[in-house]
Amino acid sequence: MKNKFSKHWKASTQPRKQRKYAANAPMHLKRKMLSVNLSKELRKKFSKRNIVVRKGDSVKVMRGKFKNKTGKITEVFTKISKVIIEGITVKKQDGSKANIKMRPSNLQIIELNLDDKKRMRETSTHSPDKQSNERMKQNKTESKETKKVEEKK
Repeated sequence: MKNKFSKHWKASTQPRKQRKYAANAPMHLKRKMLSVNLSKELRKKFSKRNIVVRKGDSVKVMRGKFKNKTGKITEVFTKISKVIIEGITVKKQDGSKANIKMRPSNLQIIELNLDDKKRMRETSTHSPDKQSNERMKQNKTESKETKKVEEKK
């Protein structure tokens, strides 16, 4: 391997280079790779298609052995890009239960954990209401009109 990490690897279409990019990416980029699709209701509500998963989010499994099962995220592993979901376990040979680590790409968020103020800002700033957009447009037109009136005086 020539470099530990290079942002130029992302430009390649070769799967091996994409895997290399994801595996060697720094943590601030790996966090972005933990994004999960939102359900249709949440898409309409927040005007976003996906969001980075967090502990406490309710998710539905969309692919694999546990398809259509739901649960809350109990742990997020940013370094290996996997999450643990409450209630999704496998029975081991000795009879004990073990949690399954799942990739976020196979999940869909059903309910967001909005306890954190920063998370609320993330969701709200990217999706302004139609009413607030209309108010902003009205304010702009009013300010333009007042400037024209002042210029005439």
